[in-house]
Amino acid sequence: MKPTYLILAASCLLSSCKEEAASVTTRSNHKPSETLQTVLAAKPRGDPQPIHIARTTARPGAEITLSGRIFGSANPFVKQRAVFTLGDPTLLTACNEMPGDTCKTPWDACCDSKEDKKVALATVQIIGDDGRILKEDLEGLSGLGKLKYLTVSGKVAENSTADSLIINASAIQVMP
Repeated sequence: MKPTYLILAASCLLSSCKEEAASVTTRSNHKPSETLQTVLAAKPRGDPQPIHIARTTARPGAEITLSGRIFGSANPFVKQRAVFTLGDPTLLTACNEMPGDTCKTPWDACCDSKEDKKVALATVQIIGDDGRILKEDLEGLSGLGKLKYLTVSGKVAENSTADSLIINASAIQVMP
């Protein structure tokens, strides 16, 4: 009777592995929505500003263009949402740029102060026609990845505050 339970357990384990592998394949083969494709193909407008300068004048509804880098937290991309953290490299430093640092997550800017992070970070999101954040992963699309330099154009979100700059992106360009 014990061998029967072992066979059943092994079967369940193997079938769950196959399901996980299939879902990963499905995610990697996912075709981005038309809205997402449009934003990633559009060219940013205007002169980009560093985040710490732009946030002093940014007001909800205003058009803005930022320059920055995808970093500033341990997980700069939000899973299953078209959202990421854009950091200001004029104030924040990735750990891999510090001599002798062997940090395994250099994009978290862990050596920078909370005060610097507060003024040097912005949230970039892509919203659909319904006004909601797209339910799509961004990491890996069109060269988007941790520590990549970007220029982003969009509108300052209505729920953006002095402490939390949020941009509804209309154009994202990965810099070479």
